[in-house]
Amino acid sequence: MVKEMSNALQQFIAQETSAGIVLFCAAVAAMIAVNSALSPHYLAFLDIPVAVQFGALEIAKPLSLWINDGLMAIFFFLVGLEVKRELMEGQLSSVEQASLPLIAAIGGMALPAAVFAYFNWGLADNINGWAIPAATDIAFALGVLALLGKHAPVSLKILLLAIAIIDDIGAIIIIALFYTAEVSGVSLMLAGAGTVLLFTMNRLGVVRTAPYILVGIFLWICVLKSGVHATLAGVLAALAIPLNARDGSSPLKHLEHMLHPWTAFLVLPIFAFANAGVSLAGLQISDLMAPLALGVAAGLVVGKQLGVFGFMFLATKAGLVKRPAGVSWLQLYGLACLTGIGFTMSLFIGNLAFFDPDQIETVKLGVISGSLVSGLLGYAILRSSSSRRATG
Repeated sequence: MVKEMSNALQQFIAQETSAGIVLFCAAVAAMIAVNSALSPHYLAFLDIPVAVQFGALEIAKPLSLWINDGLMAIFFFLVGLEVKRELMEGQLSSVEQASLPLIAAIGGMALPAAVFAYFNWGLADNINGWAIPAATDIAFALGVLALLGKHAPVSLKILLLAIAIIDDIGAIIIIALFYTAEVSGVSLMLAGAGTVLLFTMNRLGVVRTAPYILVGIFLWICVLKSGVHATLAGVLAALAIPLNARDGSSPLKHLEHMLHPWTAFLVLPIFAFANAGVSLAGLQISDLMAPLALGVAAGLVVGKQLGVFGFMFLATKAGLVKRPAGVSWLQLYGLACLTGIGFTMSLFIGNLAFFDPDQIETVKLGVISGSLVSGLLGYAILRSSSSRRATG
């Protein structure tokens, strides 16, 4: 059993690191497209109107919103599956295992938000973006860690994975509580009925995934129409999927295994391509110093490392948790820097926080610059720590 879990973890990390490379290529492609003669075609592609209608029910959105509301619901469905598995039998299934990453993740969400608020306090148009630097992009972070090869201990990778998963839980809660538009009572009631039906099927021992997916689509439509962000429907549907069936199979693990490559190599790269395009025309240093961009970048670079490392250090010194065996303080600091790679989740929250195109462009600038600095700094520190151990 332990060996199977270890193999599954290794496969997961290997897939995430490859996905990080694909994600990077998609972001670069978006930057090239928006800063070249392809720019009009790129923008026109994102504005393609797409409509689905069944009688009086119509969902009509530009392609970019179908990507952000529809495709990303699949990503959040996978996140929900991973969260449930980790809570029930994985790295977060016991207080001892969950304590260190939980404390680190709390610091890694609170301090970036505080740093952002420091630069944007009193700016009513900007303050709604406080949660943007609180997110971590697991694929990119593990991808950078993979560049170190055997120089990065497995325990460090497991810790980063656990922090990122808790970070995702925090992002889900933040989106539900703070980034919800005007709520439609009827749609919300229907969404509630769909949620009850999903968990009733679980209690009745339904193990086939098709009924869950059909009800999940209904739930997504209801949540979309309710004003609550539609991606949360993916999380609710995932939590209802049975982890273990009476015949010994695992519907949850089957779905997770099936969806992971599609999400890692298609959904997230498409999202990155649709959202990472930042025009560099006329870009000046002053643009990076604007409160919104600076708050996001500083939150990711400064807030993340101080929050994650600071909370781990204080909790360890207070005797609340233990430092992972075989991991130095310098390596933990390097890991804390890597959590400042916000990218996908930060861009996603940025699109929820703002509607003004200029603000969204400024957010993209802050996210990309902050994530880039965090990734380079984390890699340099971890590379340095491994060299010291080799010569020590």
